[in-house]
Amino acid sequence: MLLEYLRKAFLPQNSTLPNSYYEAKKTIQELGLSYRKIDACTNHCMLYWKEDINAESCKVCGASRWKEDKRTGTTLHSAKGKKIPQKTMQYFPLKPRLQRMFMCQKTAESFRWHAEGRVDDGVLRCPADSKAWKYFDAKNIPFAKEIRNLRFCLSSDGFQPYKTTLTSYSIWPVFLVPLNLPPWMCIKQENVMLSMLIPGLDGPGDAIDIYLQPLVEELIELWNEGVDTYDASMKTSFTLRAALLWMVHDFPGYANLSGYSTKGKLACPVCHSGTCSLRLKNGGKFCYMGHRRFLHKNHRWRKDKKSFDGTIETREPPTPLTGQNVMDQVADLEGIILSKDASKKTKVSHDERGDSWNKRSIFCNLPYFKTLLLCHNLDVMHIEKNICDSIMATIMDVKGKTKDNINSRRDLQLMKIRPGMHPDKEGDKPTFPSAPFTLLPPNKILFLRFFKDLEVPDGFCSNLGRCTNMKEKKKFRTEEPRLPCYTKSFTSSSTAWTCSPEYL
Repeated sequence: MLLEYLRKAFLPQNSTLPNSYYEAKKTIQELGLSYRKIDACTNHCMLYWKEDINAESCKVCGASRWKEDKRTGTTLHSAKGKKIPQKTMQYFPLKPRLQRMFMCQKTAESFRWHAEGRVDDGVLRCPADSKAWKYFDAKNIPFAKEIRNLRFCLSSDGFQPYKTTLTSYSIWPVFLVPLNLPPWMCIKQENVMLSMLIPGLDGPGDAIDIYLQPLVEELIELWNEGVDTYDASMKTSFTLRAALLWMVHDFPGYANLSGYSTKGKLACPVCHSGTCSLRLKNGGKFCYMGHRRFLHKNHRWRKDKKSFDGTIETREPPTPLTGQNVMDQVADLEGIILSKDASKKTKVSHDERGDSWNKRSIFCNLPYFKTLLLCHNLDVMHIEKNICDSIMATIMDVKGKTKDNINSRRDLQLMKIRPGMHPDKEGDKPTFPSAPFTLLPPNKILFLRFFKDLEVPDGFCSNLGRCTNMKEKKKFRTEEPRLPCYTKSFTSSSTAWTCSPEYL
């Protein structure tokens, strides 16, 4: 009905709009913008594709492929009579989308900007100026000779698609960003390509490799064979090849995509087996005290015992792992089962191995993966936000959120550092002196007043004044303020618009 209305309203004569929804979907498929549905095991064990496309149950855990009625145990069917799968992934093929992007003359010209329009003066302005890009070109000279060959950045994270937080659901989109484009174009919405949608209810965890199989297989084909592509800007055809240069994610996402566990005593992916960790007896968590190793040899903090853990730091920073080192460490982890079914999942003992690897990442199958200088990048926004929240709650002494509590003071006492902050006992109730970094009430008011009266350019950030509670002397995070909710009232002579009291 909508298509028919648009035809009559905008294109009454010689209309090229499709007559039905079916024709619209068919047109999208011919443009190379469609997707494939691939059924998956409910425990993230396998995909029902290739030789397993007609399987009725999972070959790992034995779970049924189809949804069943809990009362009768019969298989559920859709309105068209088809069986309803337990879990279905949407995969968007990469090759036809790349071919279509080169059919646009302006876009095809932009793919050569990194070689023809970029100013190479040693200043880091775009991905092509980075060491990782240049190192990759030096290791893969035949690939780098064709400047139209694409380099991608992969990004993925889980999110809650529903407004209510009571609904437990986590869907994982996987995006690919072509880094050849200029910086002002590569992050635009129309140039960020959705590669797949990994469904919920729960996140895939380490088993995300099961869903990445179609994408990695296509990336290998684009590297080895390429795809015949017509360049509209140069009026010629060429063999387009592509490579995955790096990935961007938060710290938990790093563990899922790389296979390195970011929990426990060896959680640091930079220090790896040389991570300096200490289990806090009262806090029940690990703390990592070896950060002074990364300072230069003559830095004054290396000799500062009082401000840190009571020791002088003389060690050198850890040696970063090369791609070949990683391949050697995870060579024995190939073929482990990543199922969500605890009875089928392969258990990896980190104490016996001496490292923190959980699996061999599927990206290790890429022929060039060991030549990448920087495979994983951490999203700074997540880290800065979490650290900022912890610091703010600690200096403002927010109850329930501050990191300065009785357990942390007892751990300081066990570590025999900062004696002025050790807890005391007054009767049966333990007490501890105020920390020097905690703001006094007058200073809290001045600090919060700054955010209350802060004015920034439109679109620079959210309204920080709305996140400030002057009465309780704390700063909290709220939902992004929406547009005013107006209500419409009618009178005998005119129509009036007033702002709803909920918004005020």
